[in-house]
Amino acid sequence: MCSPEEEALLRLEEVFSATLARINRLVLEPLLTAEPADPQGRECLRLLQQLHQSSQRLWEVTEESLHSLQRRLAHQDSVGLASLLLLCGADRVLQVHVEYIEAYTSCVVVQAFQKAAKKRSEYWRGQRKALRQLLSGVSSVASVGSALVQALRQPLAHHVQQYVLLLLSLGDTVGERHPTRELVVHAATLFGNLESFMRQALDQATATQALWHTVSSRLRDVLCTPARRLLQDSQDVPVTVAPLRAERVLLFDDALVLLQGHSVHTFDLKLVWVDPGQDRCTFDLLTPEEGFSFCSKDPQSRMVWQWKVTQAVCQALRGKKDFPVLGAGLEPPEPPTCRCAAYTFRAEGRLCQATYEGEWCHGRPHGKGTLKWPDGRNHVGNFCQGLEHGFGIHLVPQASEDKFDCYKCHWREGSMCGYGICEYGTNEVYKGYFQAGLRHGFGVLERPSQAPQPCKYTGHWERGQKSGYGIEEDGDRGERYIGMWQADQRHGPGVMVTQAGVCYQGTFQADKMVGPGILLSEDDSLYEGTFTRDLTLMGKGKVTFPNGFTLEGSFGSGPGRGLHTQGVLDTAALPPDPSGTRKRQLGVGAFPVESRWQGVYGPFRDFVNTGCPGDLQEALLGFHVQNSRDLRKCQEYLCCERTQPKDRADRMEDILEELLQYREPGALQQCLRKALSNSLHPLGQLLRTLMLTFQATYAGIGANKHLQALAQEEVKQHAQELWAAYRGLLHVALQRKGQAPEEDEDAETRALQVHGLVLPLVLPSFYSELFTLYLLLHEREDSLYSQGIANLSLFPDTKLLEFLDVQKHLWPLKDLTLTTNQRLSLVRDKCFLSATECLQKIITTMDPQEKLEVLERTYGEIEATVSRVLGQEHKLPMDDLLPLLIYVVSRARIQHLGAEIHLIRDMMDPIHTGGLYDFLLTALESCYEHIQREDMRLHRLPGRWDSRGLW
Repeated sequence: MCSPEEEALLRLEEVFSATLARINRLVLEPLLTAEPADPQGRECLRLLQQLHQSSQRLWEVTEESLHSLQRRLAHQDSVGLASLLLLCGADRVLQVHVEYIEAYTSCVVVQAFQKAAKKRSEYWRGQRKALRQLLSGVSSVASVGSALVQALRQPLAHHVQQYVLLLLSLGDTVGERHPTRELVVHAATLFGNLESFMRQALDQATATQALWHTVSSRLRDVLCTPARRLLQDSQDVPVTVAPLRAERVLLFDDALVLLQGHSVHTFDLKLVWVDPGQDRCTFDLLTPEEGFSFCSKDPQSRMVWQWKVTQAVCQALRGKKDFPVLGAGLEPPEPPTCRCAAYTFRAEGRLCQATYEGEWCHGRPHGKGTLKWPDGRNHVGNFCQGLEHGFGIHLVPQASEDKFDCYKCHWREGSMCGYGICEYGTNEVYKGYFQAGLRHGFGVLERPSQAPQPCKYTGHWERGQKSGYGIEEDGDRGERYIGMWQADQRHGPGVMVTQAGVCYQGTFQADKMVGPGILLSEDDSLYEGTFTRDLTLMGKGKVTFPNGFTLEGSFGSGPGRGLHTQGVLDTAALPPDPSGTRKRQLGVGAFPVESRWQGVYGPFRDFVNTGCPGDLQEALLGFHVQNSRDLRKCQEYLCCERTQPKDRADRMEDILEELLQYREPGALQQCLRKALSNSLHPLGQLLRTLMLTFQATYAGIGANKHLQALAQEEVKQHAQELWAAYRGLLHVALQRKGQAPEEDEDAETRALQVHGLVLPLVLPSFYSELFTLYLLLHEREDSLYSQGIANLSLFPDTKLLEFLDVQKHLWPLKDLTLTTNQRLSLVRDKCFLSATECLQKIITTMDPQEKLEVLERTYGEIEATVSRVLGQEHKLPMDDLLPLLIYVVSRARIQHLGAEIHLIRDMMDPIHTGGLYDFLLTALESCYEHIQREDMRLHRLPGRWDSRGLW
């Protein structure tokens, strides 16, 4: 059966629904008829329209509640108590009431009812009787405005009060174990809270309305908004503010306002932090640009202000009033220290007029955010205590053509510090390190080929200027400078390489070559002497020509006369040794290999010495960018498609853990191979930077035979540094695990690891440029060798074996399938075929060790073939081995064999010196040299081989 409370609720809803309908018809709809012309009138009309819409929704939900009650009373057996909207939809009903209260109080704050009533005063005088029927306790002499205020508030207040009473009574009726008791208690609690919320909202609206009558019209125009509510006034509870000495303090639900004479200081509560302080009568407030102390005469007043401010800050951050209302004496929840908000700085300084939007902490930008200046500059990234700190993208607009300088860098305490990529409006791009906002350390500055003066500098910087070892390529002049710099000028020892193949080496000062130096021309002529500042021969000097002739004397030039000289020409000198003028190497003594790229190694050592912290990995080792297209997008979208360390599979913790797991020789090689091939691994990042420096030095114009030794020792140094880097990472990994560090290596052990383990892994990364230098250096010998190979290839197998004086009992003729009509002189490319095919594999690998193993297998194939011919195992003496090896080499037709041999010799592990591999390589060198001999090229048959001549 239905309870009396349910029947009372039904009657209550019927009355309230009818009342709302009358209010809409008699009060709200007439208020909306006039269209005001003034801005204030239009604002009041907008608020009344919102109130009318809220009232309509309130009537609709009341009708829905009424219908649910009617169904319940009509079908008591089939429709349960839980079907009542007041119970099953209590939250929705509550929300509609709250919206009405907020719309109503906004009208109260700006006196919208009074202002609207004045527009049709005669109409409202005729409606007094109808209004009094809606109200109780309203004097007949009350103003129309007051009557309207009462008419829109009193029925709702009475209705909510009755809701609470009836729901509480219904809760007592259903009993403790009734299945709907929780719904009833919940609804009663909600509407009880709504009653308190409504009283507070009305009190705040009334106090706010009264406030606007006590301030000037100018101040009212600045501060008055319909949604703003006054929470506390220093005229009610006195408080003083230091150091500002405000005359009046107003606390609103969204802002703190300090009045000082004609000045109004407004502070957004979202960016106000409350510090309780130490004094019982004082507490502090912190804002983005200022800090204040609030001081009261007694602890009670201080508690009121601190409680109200803290509550207001919490409400402002949530974006809505507290519901339910916090009771007196209860501590409000502490506002979060870290927040998100927008703020425009006003104080003079670098942030003046800049707007920051993002995360804050204790009044300072802290976390991720965006900083924008009125002139178009903006910074997107991480902040710490008010300063740019961590990765950020900074845009600086240029004066013309809508171009920007775009800095994608790491920042420290407001300045660029660490690795960055900067794209300038001039189309220049800098990739490298910064310190205190200036280029500092290793970096690459490139001006594209389509620019008026294309150039590229790869090297070291100091306080924004080129300084130290660096490489500059001038695209216009076709020159590359390799050497030392100071204050943006070439200064110190240096090498100049031109596109025409001419090389200079000497000392530079203030960007010009001064004093003695050397010049190497493309035809291997050598000049040793002095130059003018524009690299013209001047003064005493000596020229050595490729044929060995020398010219020593004084050199000079004059207008229209070209170069002239006075000296002695010596034609009696012997031709130069191949290891002399033609193979002269530049820069080796001038630039110690261990000091060339300290700007690359240095950040890695710093990173390791600090214990490899994950948050510094990107700043010190560079961030990973997917491709160049993403870099260009940064200008438009302020984003850098880089792989964050926290998102990587190769996080630093995982990297160090892996190093501990793979320390055995076989596993270590695979671990290093994987690391070096991974651009996200610190070792892989380091290797790629070294590759960049190597290409900048020796590719293109730098592909000059006189730089071969410089490049060769650089590759070996890189291998040593990478091994040291691995050892440093391993040391950090052991430290983190609390394990004892490995013992320091001696020089011999280190050399074995570098040459046997690391060099084969890193050599492929530099092989293309390095092998090109070997090709150029040994071009003449390889040309003679190629002529010899071409001539020897004309011989059939048996004729060539005879020509090389290979003993006939060693000829593998039984390996050949011949018909009776074939002659031995017609057999080609069949003898020692397995050895020939084996030797050809020497060019398929870049590892010197693997090349030597190919040579060893070739020797084994030759001996195996001979043993098969003789029918027994046979060890070849030197007199027999060398002709057979020359035969195999001639049939393998390996191009650039001289470059291959010298690269193997220079880069092979020193442990093989004097061993089998050294012996086999020496034998191959002897074959190479004999094939170059004139008698080989002219088909003259030599006598018996003299093995001593080969060695």
